Amino acid sequence: MALISNGSTIFDNGSMSAGFGGSMTFIKKLTASSSATLSFVDGTDGVVLDDTYKEYVFTFKNIHPATNGVNFTFNLSTDGGSNYNVTKTTTAFRPFNYETYAGAELAYQTGSDLAQSTAYQNIAENLGNANDENSGGEFMLYNPSSTVFVKHFISSVQMNHASAYPGSVNWKIAGYANTTSAINAIQFKMSSGNIDAGDICLYGIA
Repeated sequence: MALISNGSTIFDNGSMSAGFGGSMTFIKKLTASSSATLSFVDGTDGVVLDDTYKEYVFTFKNIHPATNGVNFTFNLSTDGGSNYNVTKTTTAFRPFNYETYAGAELAYQTGSDLAQSTAYQNIAENLGNANDENSGGEFMLYNPSSTVFVKHFISSVQMNHASAYPGSVNWKIAGYANTTSAINAIQFKMSSGNIDAGDICLYGIA
């Protein structure tokens, strides 16, 4: 059965017609093993982070911190990873619910955003490091190789909260790197201690 819109076939027998949508291409997977950082640097070890794609997606799977109650963070580089200190302005939003329903919230997080700061941005906060706790999600970076525009990004991370009331938290971060220089590297790390385990995969979207 085909899906047709305004005379154009979009789907037919489960396949998308040429010219509709983009393909997702796997580029690189980094696996943490008591790792201080996980960095994707364009041109290094098979990483592509240039004008080959207009959008890049990073997926997080089973990210487990070595230390309880730390934050999962990122920063960007314009000099091939020599420095991760790009100026960013961001906004943060968080819904949560405790396992015991001791508390729940849906609110803007004023203390988790950045305003023209070169600091690492938290993309998930107060992660639990119990054996069964982890986080997962995705991070999207748009047109990082542009030398005309600032670079926008969006992140969504689902995690276990490391408090007296364990629960489910979903961190939403969005913002832009306020630079017209090309972004050619990104680094992920915990605010303290190592990334004990987990995978981060990089994809390009045509």
